[in-house]
Amino acid sequence: QVQVVESGGGLVQAGGSLRLSCAASGSIFSFEFMGWYRQAPGKQRELVAAVTSDGLTNYAEAVKGRFTISRDTALNTVYLQMNSLRPEDTAVYYCKVFVRSWDYWGQGTQVTVSS
Repeated sequence: QVQVVESGGGLVQAGGSLRLSCAASGSIFSFEFMGWYRQAPGKQRELVAAVTSDGLTNYAEAVKGRFTISRDTALNTVYLQMNSLRPEDTAVYYCKVFVRSWDYWGQGTQVTVSS
C-alpha cells in the first residue's frame, strides 16, 4: 500500500504565499508522476500542477507564473509553492501519486484566501 499525506494548507490574505507538501510512503520505489489537484465548492476537481519522474512539469493556465511545483525524489515528496494568492484559489488541494498503474490520493488540505 502507498500512503499520501498533504500538509501546509491554511488561511492567507490575498497576495500572500503558502507552501504545500506531499509525502508518499509505503511500497513505492519510483513514481510516474505526482501532482496537485484542487476542488472548489460546486466545481470539478482540476489539475493544478504535476511533475514526472523525469522532472517534466505541467501547470494549469490559471496558476502559471504564480505557482511552482518541485520534487525531492529521494524523499518521494513534492511541493507546491503558491505565490500571489487570490480568493479564487480557495479550494481543497489534493495530492495524487501515480505508480505501478495505480492512483493514490491524499485526503486533502484546505487553502482559504481572504480578500
